[in-house]
Amino acid sequence: MSVVRTGRPAPASAPVALPFGQVVDRARRAGELVVQPRMGFCAPGAMRTGLTAVRRAQAHTVGTITLDSYTRVGDHAAARRALDAGEDLNGYPLVTHGPGTTRELLRGLGPFAVQVRHGSPLPLDIFTALLDAGLDATEGGPVSYCLPYSRTPLRASVEAWARCCELLAERSSTAHLESFGGCMLGQLCPPSLLVALSLLEGLFFRQHGLCDISLSYAQQTDFDQDTAAVAALRRLAGELLGGTRWHVVLYTYMGVFPRTEPGALALLRHSARLAVRTGAERLIVKTTAEAHRIPTVEDNVRSLEEAARTARLARAEGLHQPAPAPDDGVYDEARALVEAVLELDPDVGRALTAAFARGYLDVPYCLHADNAQRARSYIDGDGRLRWLTVGSMPIRPAAPPGPARLRADDLLGMLSHIQAAFDCAALDWTRGDHLPHEPLTSRDPRRAL
Repeated sequence: MSVVRTGRPAPASAPVALPFGQVVDRARRAGELVVQPRMGFCAPGAMRTGLTAVRRAQAHTVGTITLDSYTRVGDHAAARRALDAGEDLNGYPLVTHGPGTTRELLRGLGPFAVQVRHGSPLPLDIFTALLDAGLDATEGGPVSYCLPYSRTPLRASVEAWARCCELLAERSSTAHLESFGGCMLGQLCPPSLLVALSLLEGLFFRQHGLCDISLSYAQQTDFDQDTAAVAALRRLAGELLGGTRWHVVLYTYMGVFPRTEPGALALLRHSARLAVRTGAERLIVKTTAEAHRIPTVEDNVRSLEEAARTARLARAEGLHQPAPAPDDGVYDEARALVEAVLELDPDVGRALTAAFARGYLDVPYCLHADNAQRARSYIDGDGRLRWLTVGSMPIRPAAPPGPARLRADDLLGMLSHIQAAFDCAALDWTRGDHLPHEPLTSRDPRRAL
């Protein structure tokens, strides 16, 4: 794939925010987990208030500016009409507000690292706007922000993201880009595919000029399996991303969240302990309000501080000490997927497009037209995600036999598996401040309460 470089010079004024990757690296060397919210407000004043509260939280934090739905799909005219009409959007319209407004918003924060989160498969306007505003940290990817969220052809997303990566690299020497590949659909995607997609997007970023990246993994259904997955991710990154500064970002469970406050709090703690066990440098949190309403700034700050407190307790218990990772076959499967894709073409973007066309990569339950839709997963009796069918993917997982086929109520049960487990445990368990001394597993979520 040939990508035309923009040739656009870097802005004359210095970036407003601190270098994102460097901030995370300093925290890692200090033995601190960086915690980050998902947070976006339409009005610049409200966005600044939220970022200020995050910066002042009793935790090692970085900030987030999450963009609105109009900006995500490139409908900036609709965003402008909404602003002119005094309507509230579900995020910050970065492009519509313009670089001057955003620079002014950030300038009063003091030294702080901020990441723009957006969800767009065609994000050139967003990348240009964030760079013009003095920011150089964002996230997504050609696959992870195309297949789950849009009908955009994968080839078009790959071409757009190649141009965006090169723009980011040209205009900032401290640019940071996070792959969202480890979070496909949020849940029910077996860990080996999440690991492979995160690695492949990381390789795509590096091929297009970026040398400071992060690799994502979303907490799934079992502590030990997730531990094996992040170990596989770190091992493959060490093998394939030489010459690149990278770190791992873990996401608190992205599926249906517990409805009870004790259950939601237990799941948040579960993810913080998983971050410590796996050596993840950054954790993106969820709040106890997730199942009921849009979280407030106060909700986010409470979750950030609780996650940081739990992580410090876990380190004090020695949970961060090196330990043999459980062998769940994740590394071998992920390695096989990555190698099969890279053998298709020396250009990672073309290889990704060809891999989905041939079904070498196939995301369960993803309805995008460029996804083969032959792979299926299920949650086994031990609470682990397993392959039910793999289609044409070059893996042959050894796993206990699953159901012959899934019914609609099976899928609904899997989607609510974590919510039900943690809520039921919360109703049966009264010692809400107890934290265990050993790693948690989803088979006994009461241990997180």
